[in-house]
Amino acid sequence: MSKLQPARLAVARPATLPLQLAFIALVAAFALVAIRSASAAPAGGAVVRVAKSGLGRMLVDGRGRTLYLFEADRNGKSACSGGCRTFWPPLLTSGKPRAGNGVSARMLGTIKRRDGGVQVTYAGHPLYTFSLDTRPGQTKGEGLNDFGAHWYAVGSGGRKLVKHASGGSTGYGGW
Repeated sequence: MSKLQPARLAVARPATLPLQLAFIALVAAFALVAIRSASAAPAGGAVVRVAKSGLGRMLVDGRGRTLYLFEADRNGKSACSGGCRTFWPPLLTSGKPRAGNGVSARMLGTIKRRDGGVQVTYAGHPLYTFSLDTRPGQTKGEGLNDFGAHWYAVGSGGRKLVKHASGGSTGYGGW
């Protein structure tokens, strides 16, 4: 009889490891959803303001993250959904967007997305952040050609900012 008890214990312990790993994965998934939801649509309206950068005076969200336009967007409608939305989260709002320092309130607006969200626009351009911009002021998405078109930081005048190849001065594109 003593031979059966150790065998039962040896089988029971390894069986708990997959359950523990599944629980950890479930908690991590819920935490990720909570973080993304919290940053998706600020209560009381998203804030858009202007910050100085190596590109010039550009639009940033309330947390200082660079705001981009997508050249595939047409007639004020977003062309970014599905996988695109994962890398280029739209700036969503739950109320009227608010103009911070340097932003023209009359140029702020919203559009209704096909997925039901309300996205902030500036000078008619739907606004996005870039998932690899992890700190305020980063512009890792500048000039990228992703999901069929180019992405550019948005200047305070509502036009795309273009980084010159020399890395020196910046200018405005043709928007």
